Amino acid sequence: MIKRVLIVGFGSIGKRHLGLARELLPNADIRVLRHQITSDIPDNSNGCFFNIEDAIKFSPQIAVIASPAPFHIQTAEALAFLGTHLLIEKPLSSSVDGVSKLLEICQSQGVVLLTGYNLRFLPSLQKFRHLLNDGLIGKVLSVRCEAGQYLRSWRPNDDYRLSVSAQSKLGGGVLLELSHEIDYLRWIFGEVVWVKATLSRQSNLDIDVEDSVNMTLGFLSGPHKSKLIGVLNLDFIRHDTTRICMAIGEKGTLRWNGVNGVVDLFQAGATDWCELFSDKNERDESYRAEWKNFIECVTKDKDPLISGEDGLKALEIIEAAKKSSLIDEKVFITPFQNLGGVN
Repeated sequence: MIKRVLIVGFGSIGKRHLGLARELLPNADIRVLRHQITSDIPDNSNGCFFNIEDAIKFSPQIAVIASPAPFHIQTAEALAFLGTHLLIEKPLSSSVDGVSKLLEICQSQGVVLLTGYNLRFLPSLQKFRHLLNDGLIGKVLSVRCEAGQYLRSWRPNDDYRLSVSAQSKLGGGVLLELSHEIDYLRWIFGEVVWVKATLSRQSNLDIDVEDSVNMTLGFLSGPHKSKLIGVLNLDFIRHDTTRICMAIGEKGTLRWNGVNGVVDLFQAGATDWCELFSDKNERDESYRAEWKNFIECVTKDKDPLISGEDGLKALEIIEAAKKSSLIDEKVFITPFQNLGGVN
């Protein structure tokens, strides 16, 4: 039985997790760790803490880390030493620093760590992956992926300039904010060997981070070979909210639309797209599925769909992209640096 739950952070995502925790664990004592001292008790909670020491005395069995990414690791370490199982919102951190140590602590303490890339729980993305694995379009020859939304209108009731997304000190920038794409591309198409990237600020948005990222990714297709190439574009500047992944194969093109939950196919010899699957999820559904996976991992000793190691691999790709943009060269991901001769 899970009786004590801690939610770290009370921004929009922290509030979402608090509501789901109460829905799925109605009898639990749920507390929120906040940085702002207040006498208000948030709906769905049993109270607040304002420092990590008091939160540790509470001895939570599970915790969701939903604070800004630069503060994830320090809080997660303290809780992992306690034996608290962790759901850490994406990205796992704002850099790779300290992540390996956290994973070692979790392993030694028997702690479950689930990285919160909730898009993997979308039925439409799962269907897309399943159809590719079943060989619907034959060998995949090319991958093209893009995601973007205008930052000013992303959360229309809030000042975008004060958001995590807009501030470097809070782990902002489109590369970290939309790292979902990096995670699911690895999940579907395999390990990324190298990255060639350009990070830039193209708009007049009042931010101190990049608003556009253009990346080329080389995937590992076999021993000492990297032949599948993917193109990934991320931005905070487009007004037509977009989240699309297309796999171009020998027998046609399979497309996933993450905005409307549609998977469709343009078959070789066809004249139009054919819809294969549609799932118009309400927004909480993928988070609810993520929570159910987390609870099952804790109570039934299952492996999380997105592990801490997955979170670390996404960060390694992100850091390689940043380095590539600085030096204007292809950068190999650490485990594959000895494959410098591959495409």
